[in-house]
Amino acid sequence: MDMQGKRVVITGGSSGIGFEIARQLAGKRARLVLTGRRAEALAEAVATLRETTGAEVHGIAGDIVDPATQQHLVAQSQALFGGIDVLVNNAGGVRAGRLEKTTEAELRAMIEVDLIAPILLTRAFLPALRASGAGMVVNIASGIAQMGVPFYTGYAAAKAGLARFGEALRRELKGESVHVMTVYPGATDTRMMTTNKADASMGFALQPVADVVGSIIAGMEEDAFEVVRGGEVRQAMLAQNRDDPAAIDARFLALKPQLEAAVRDHNAL
Repeated sequence: MDMQGKRVVITGGSSGIGFEIARQLAGKRARLVLTGRRAEALAEAVATLRETTGAEVHGIAGDIVDPATQQHLVAQSQALFGGIDVLVNNAGGVRAGRLEKTTEAELRAMIEVDLIAPILLTRAFLPALRASGAGMVVNIASGIAQMGVPFYTGYAAAKAGLARFGEALRRELKGESVHVMTVYPGATDTRMMTTNKADASMGFALQPVADVVGSIIAGMEEDAFEVVRGGEVRQAMLAQNRDDPAAIDARFLALKPQLEAAVRDHNAL
């Protein structure tokens, strides 16, 4: 897909991966609508992008799990652009820690923002994406969706659900002018990771957000099925998890005390 002139909606666009996606797409002259819960941060992000790129950028503040916000986003995007070509389901949240110490409210919050909201928003945008004639849905999942990591049970469930949703929807929409791409980023150097103290020795080597997003944009331009970050090392670990999961279990067993201490305060909900 050539991104020039494409009408793109990005959830969670005021910071982190979402903002960087917006910045790189703005550089390709895409037309953008960003959403975010924090109205002031969203307004600042929109102003920065307009000033530094000259692109057409709009902000619609609200909580993406709220049905009223979802309906408003669809209606306003249609009013601004007359249609939509790309939906990027990027907004997400995480709460790490032992399952029995994770509250029901925290679990429900992750499921709502990481899984249910993207499904419902995609459903709401499908008529416009079909009308585009070359629509695309980009779901930002997580490397944890491909391989479960201890102390991320709720997050793994939500993101794995999003990944399989995207795969099923891609096949459901085959031949209907809407493509679906799933992204599996690893630990990325963004605000979402500031309360995670795990390091590379525990599998959390922070990747520069510009590099991660560069891969995402390249995948969008190539109409890729998926974007998996981490290179050959990541692919080898995924293969081992498939062929010899007990070895991965043993590796995490050795890391459990340090990993639990490092991630127990990881909270970005």
